[in-house]
Amino acid sequence: MATINVPQHVPSPKEDCDQLRKAFQGWGTNEGLIISILAHRNEAQRRLIRKTYAETYGDDLLKELDKELSSDFERLVLLWTLEPADRDALMVNEATKWLTANNLVIVEIACTRTSLQLFKVRQAYHARFKKSLEEDVAYHTSGDIRKLLVPLISSLRYEGDEVNKTLAKSEAKVLHEKIAKKEYNHDDLVRILTTRSKAQLLATFNHYNNEYGNVINKDLKADPNGEYLKLLRTTIKSLTFPERYFAKILRLAINKLGTDEWALARVIASRAEIDLKHIKEEFYRRNSIPLDRAIADDTSGDFERMLLELIGHGDA
Repeated sequence: MATINVPQHVPSPKEDCDQLRKAFQGWGTNEGLIISILAHRNEAQRRLIRKTYAETYGDDLLKELDKELSSDFERLVLLWTLEPADRDALMVNEATKWLTANNLVIVEIACTRTSLQLFKVRQAYHARFKKSLEEDVAYHTSGDIRKLLVPLISSLRYEGDEVNKTLAKSEAKVLHEKIAKKEYNHDDLVRILTTRSKAQLLATFNHYNNEYGNVINKDLKADPNGEYLKLLRTTIKSLTFPERYFAKILRLAINKLGTDEWALARVIASRAEIDLKHIKEEFYRRNSIPLDRAIADDTSGDFERMLLELIGHGDA
């Protein structure tokens, strides 16, 4: 469930654009006015605001925001204002670059979006970067990691709830055999994880647990620090229990060793209109502190204010 609060009576896109233009003018930017508008408009409303702004002023709102804002606050506002597919395309592109490479982000996007959403991400990537998403992922990875990531990012999974129990039993056996033999990169293991529906995989993993006495991710911890096994575990977690996965990402982003502002921005911006309410509940259940309080304790300024508005906080 979404967490953003959209007012009952929303001003027209033209009125919002006039207020945003006003926020950009003068000696300083009115960040509070920007937050009060953009943090309280849904995807369709933000799309209309971008369109109306371009028609009214002849300027790209995203470029105006980029020019007027800075630092982590700028990044969060831009991510939030982008179309979801463009946002994901941008995040995957950053995750493939040498200095900001993060294969976990690629897995996260591939496994927590619907098949249609992932298809739109690939389209947006092609339009924005003039090459395929699969091409970039393949170019910047190698070996077992490439073997897993390319089919994950190009997957077109069945979205229905139907489950084949016989198949779940047989594929649980296949997974157990390959993991027991440490054949983590076996074609059958990769095929199952990258092609089966989420409902089918959940049935398979449940049978694995019941039949062999361990949850599958526990058996994939032979090398807890190995990147490939970590990617396999992330694949399973984000496919089956995305709320738990994102709650953990947020917990790791807010810690005593330093804040991971990028992780906070990407999770909050991408989930605020989908399931952030459930993620907040899971965060509290696992950490005994509300997410808004954790964010308020660990961030500051306009970045903190924007995050808190997007998560629908009370008085943090």
